[in-house]
This record gives sequence, C-alpha cells and structure tokens, in this order.
Amino acid sequence: MKYAIIAAGDGSRLAAEGITVPKPLVEINGEPMIDRLIRIFMENDAEEIIVICNDKAPRVAAHLKDLQGEVPLRIVVKSTTSSMHSFAEISKYLAEGPFVLTTVDTIFPEKEFCSFVEAFKGSRQMMFPVTSLADDEKPLYVATDGEMQVTGFYDQDCQCRYVSAGIYGLLPDALLTLRGCMERGESRMRNFQRALISDGRKIQAFPMSEVFDVDHVADIRKAEHFLKS
Repeated sequence: MKYAIIAAGDGSRLAAEGITVPKPLVEINGEPMIDRLIRIFMENDAEEIIVICNDKAPRVAAHLKDLQGEVPLRIVVKSTTSSMHSFAEISKYLAEGPFVLTTVDTIFPEKEFCSFVEAFKGSRQMMFPVTSLADDEKPLYVATDGEMQVTGFYDQDCQCRYVSAGIYGLLPDALLTLRGCMERGESRMRNFQRALISDGRKIQAFPMSEVFDVDHVADIRKAEHFLKS
C-alpha cells in the first residue's frame, strides 16, 4: 500500500494566531503532525509515502529529508493553489495500485485508521472514512445509501448522517477523474470527490468516530485531549 500526504498549505490561520513553526511541524502531544502520519502509515505496511510540501517552508523539506534514511519517503517540494492541485502534482507516483491520501492536519484515532486500511485492502472499490463528529469549519456532507455506498457530496447539510473525514482510499482509475477535473480548471478536493460520483466511480463509506482538522490554536488542544482520551 502506498500513502500520500498533502502538506503544501501555508498554515496562515495558525501563523496569524502566533504559531511560528510550519503547520506540518506543529506538535500534537509532543509529535509533529507530519511525523505522526508517517509513523501510522509505516505501522500499516507503507510501501512508499509520498509527501508534497511547499517551497515557502524549507524547514519541512529539511525535516523530511532527515527521515528518508529511516522510512521510504518520496518528497515533492512545490507550492500549489489548492489541495487538489497538490494531489495532481504527486499523482504520477500513485498510478500503480491502491493508495491512501490525506492532508497533514487530519487527526484521527489510530486503531480506527488501521481498521479502515484493512477493510480497504480487502475491498475492490474506493473507500472513504466518514464521521458524524467532525470539527471542521466547512464540512463536506456525505450522503450514503443503506449499504453505505456514497451517493453524493454536499456543501450544505442535506439531512446527511455523515461528513467527510478527509481521508481517501483510492484506486488508480480515480486519477482519470482527477485529470478531467484539472482539464476543466476545477479546484478543491470536494470538487474531485463530486466528480468521482459523476463519473460513476463506486465509493464505500467507512464510519469513524470524531476527526479533527487543525486550523487554529484551539484545535491543537482539542486534538490532544481527544487522542489522550
């Protein structure tokens, strides 16, 4: 299994609140967020971990290079305009088989992530974790049918039980949809997810408990408390 991390954002909201380190290096319970993801991925049989970080924070790339001797890291340094554009930049390294993609600031329970990976490995379709308890400023609502197949992604609550957890178990044919999004000039990961449904791709929803996006200083404390408990 390959894993990919989008860590190319500038963390402007954290910086505005006084955080001086680049967002991927912000610590949760004493562990940088990027290190936490890499550790968890290695514990879940990572063949390779592809990370894209921006060129405005050289500390992140330097930190990752220090880890390359210990883990199978491929580092791409490039600033992009959106998460979907970051995904497109690293997509050429993900075309050979199933892979898991997430952003660097997604905080989730490790045991549940392990269960998701095992379920995804045994599935023949794409699988996206979802949650009914997401601490997200702009949640993406996920509609599902009785068999937990995803039927749509919405910006507004359309009486959906779940929202996206920001973790994606993808198959190589998803890259065809990504290419179409880029050719149409679309952006944002939620547009890519909607395009998957429009293209007839099958996606199984995988329920998880609470998931955090770390966008503000207060989110760091919330995530630490959640993981400790």
